[in-house]
Amino acid sequence: MNKNYIYISLKPYFMKYLSDIEIAQQTDLTHIKSIAKKINIEEDDLEMYGKYKAKLPLNLIDEKAIESNNLILVTALTPTPAGEGKTTVSIGLTEGLNKIGKQATVVLREPSLGPVFGIKGGAAGGGYSQVVPMEDINLHFTGDFNAVEKANNLLSALIDNNLQSKVGNLNIDPRTILWKRVIDMNDRALRDITIGLGGTANGIPRQDGFNITPASEVMAILCMASDFEDLKQRLGDIFIGFTFDKKPIFARDLNAENAMAILLKDAIKPNLVQTLEKNPAIIHGGPFANIAQGTNTIIATKMGLSLSNYVVTEAGFGADLGAEKFLNIKCAQAGLNPKCVVLVATIRALRHHGGAQKEEYNTPSIERVEEGFKNLEKHIENIRKYNIEPVVAINSFISDSKDEVDLIIDKCNALNVQAVVSEGWAKGGEGTKNLAKAVVDVVENKSKTFKPLYDWKSPIKDKIETIAKEIYGAEKVEYSKKAQLNIRRIDRLGFNDFAVCIAKTQKSFSDNDKLIGRPRGFTVTVREIEIAAGARFVIPILGKMMRMPGLPSVPASTNMHIDNDGVISGLS
Repeated sequence: MNKNYIYISLKPYFMKYLSDIEIAQQTDLTHIKSIAKKINIEEDDLEMYGKYKAKLPLNLIDEKAIESNNLILVTALTPTPAGEGKTTVSIGLTEGLNKIGKQATVVLREPSLGPVFGIKGGAAGGGYSQVVPMEDINLHFTGDFNAVEKANNLLSALIDNNLQSKVGNLNIDPRTILWKRVIDMNDRALRDITIGLGGTANGIPRQDGFNITPASEVMAILCMASDFEDLKQRLGDIFIGFTFDKKPIFARDLNAENAMAILLKDAIKPNLVQTLEKNPAIIHGGPFANIAQGTNTIIATKMGLSLSNYVVTEAGFGADLGAEKFLNIKCAQAGLNPKCVVLVATIRALRHHGGAQKEEYNTPSIERVEEGFKNLEKHIENIRKYNIEPVVAINSFISDSKDEVDLIIDKCNALNVQAVVSEGWAKGGEGTKNLAKAVVDVVENKSKTFKPLYDWKSPIKDKIETIAKEIYGAEKVEYSKKAQLNIRRIDRLGFNDFAVCIAKTQKSFSDNDKLIGRPRGFTVTVREIEIAAGARFVIPILGKMMRMPGLPSVPASTNMHIDNDGVISGLS
């Protein structure tokens, strides 16, 4: 059964399904000021965007409260192309925690229009575990992505203006410019372009390109900043390229940081919305996990922890990507101490990792699930390397067989891991109470002090190889000639003590998306290493990863409609 539909009739000859958007549209929303009251926010503190969305001021962050509250990370095994439902489980778990008497808020990333109109769809959850207003959240929301895009492209415009300006010319060598423009759309035609053609009035001709907005360093900076002053500092630290006499150039040399920060003055504030069960949800920031750090903003997570006893958050794709970056980059930078990690698994993904073809994902097979469990087992081992106990959430689908589910529970029990069926998609909070109880058990009885996998002060190669060998399971790491030159540049610039944010396929532990399951004895190849000096990390790019995706043959946009009353259908 398609994950975006709810079966609401058991009559043998008649079945009716509701799509995610139909469920969202049939929900009576509560005014956002009532949602704010649940976490003790006064109406005067809200900057309202209509009746159901609001911005939250940064002065609500309380560092003392953060230390006493509980942070839960939701991640997943290596996913199939459609994803395994981390956002749905995150929202469902939050509903379940509130059902069992815990004060819980979900803190999520904002959706990007690229996946919305591409292959994955939106990122507001699904079924009866959604955040609403669903259409607004998936489409433009409060304008944060637009602000990031404009700040990024303002810097691009300032760079190209300086190249031909006689006043304040920085003597930038156009061949060394690393900064790219961004757009929040999957558009492969923009990956590599030539700009400045058409004569002297149109600028200096040079090679350029676009990344997708979630891959912008401005997005990374927004997500790593601790406050507005830190945001400005980091924007100024963006590394652009070199002068003709090899001097490094930063955004601050163009006096760009204040103008960029002006465009981000509202975007830095987290957004408050609600779940279908009227619980608070904070949504802020939106980097992808395969090409960026894949987590919401530090500010949003701290906001949630300042206002709720339990905060449930998620990190993109599998635990080898989003969770690794959440723990080694975000938590290490912000001093956060996650108490439990929920690993989302689906039976269909386990079948996939056991060798099932796409058309066989919904066909029960004990043998394939048992083989596919090796992938989940590796993720369990990895989470424990951070001194955190995982809980496995089996995100339930109608095609799951009891024997397959029982097999996963038994194999997890043998590893001393609780595995719980999560039915939040079909039942909301009622379907996740057992998962919520399992999480609370870990938090109250098994939580320890989180331990990062590496020291930021270690050499760049050591950090890359620690992740590749410990988390991916690689036997060795090879570096292209370009990557070796990049490492020497990083050393010359004094950026050795940055974190590493590896860009890698989400489809495999390796850099080869064909190696499913738990591959062993493989080599990963670092193609090049980009610098995100404002975000304080470098980006090793493995294999064929692109930071501007393309659309699939049949984009999701082709099935979307809007009627004369503005009612949208086909959005998921």
